[in-house]
Amino acid sequence: MLDPLSRKKDFGVFLPVANGGWIISKTTPTLDGLWKQNLAAAVTADEVGMDFVMSMGKWRGFGGETNHWGTSMESVAMMAGIAQATKRVKVWATMHTLLHNPAVAAKMITTLDHISGGRAGLNIVAGAYREEFSQMGAWDDSLNHDDRYVLAEEWTTIVKRLWSEPSVTHKGRFFEMNDCQADPKPISRPRPDLICAGMSDRGFRFSVKESDAVFVGGRTPDERRDASRRAKAVAAEMGTTIRTYAMCTVIYAETDAKAEALVDHYRDGADMSAIINMLKSWGMPPERLAHVAETQGPFMTQTAVGSPATCAEKVEQFLTYCELDGLMMIFPDYVEGLKMFGGEILPRLTPVPA
Repeated sequence: MLDPLSRKKDFGVFLPVANGGWIISKTTPTLDGLWKQNLAAAVTADEVGMDFVMSMGKWRGFGGETNHWGTSMESVAMMAGIAQATKRVKVWATMHTLLHNPAVAAKMITTLDHISGGRAGLNIVAGAYREEFSQMGAWDDSLNHDDRYVLAEEWTTIVKRLWSEPSVTHKGRFFEMNDCQADPKPISRPRPDLICAGMSDRGFRFSVKESDAVFVGGRTPDERRDASRRAKAVAAEMGTTIRTYAMCTVIYAETDAKAEALVDHYRDGADMSAIINMLKSWGMPPERLAHVAETQGPFMTQTAVGSPATCAEKVEQFLTYCELDGLMMIFPDYVEGLKMFGGEILPRLTPVPA
């Protein structure tokens, strides 16, 4: 479990578990979403000193010329393989409360925790992607946005109880457990890390209440800073603490000019159809789709662009300005990017005083 009082900044990797990664373009290095590339990225992250690797759960892509995210590995099974291939980096898998029974989820993450020697984490997703879930008959139109978080809260409570109690009997609105037993227990103490993201008021409160760290979003640094402050304020209201993370894509080259040229190259290859489909899945109003897609382009996160030295400055500025406790890094080419990050950026980042 993360120490929320720790002042150390955490640096992790969002693994390329689905094809195309986090840049929606036809001109980026090929990321196929398959095992070998994910394994190589995770092993490199472990070797260069990253703190965690995380994989999302994805069940349907966004079409377009690239069929972006149309090919993906299942998160928990893949992280079990990665746990065996790594030594120290934390391995965080994703599960969806609408898809996975909480007793099954508790057992799967416990298994990952044992395989990894106590390095497991669970990224909880309350589920908001209608097309992904309806294709397998798992979307319930009777549940509104807040209902899905009520379900997720009940789900998470059961998982936590199964990790700590001899048996669980529970009769709630969504789940029923009858003397449910889940042994062995996780070896992480007091339990595996819990991670979540949620930007709505209801989602935000759920994330802060139930997890150890939250991923905050926003279209500008100001919005991300406000979200980080908001998370910490909500945690203080609840009498607890929380760590806040954001995502950051690093695009580097020998010089700033060459890195900017790479950005232009990726923008020229933007898969606009896939970008629009992704924005639709996030609930973007139809009248705003074209404008936001054009403005955003192929990049889904904050970017740090330039030479390694320039990228180091931008990463530190992003962390400091947005008042974040860590970043989850993304690269066009993960192995080369992680080698550069570990060798040339991590050593440049200002250590946080004890």
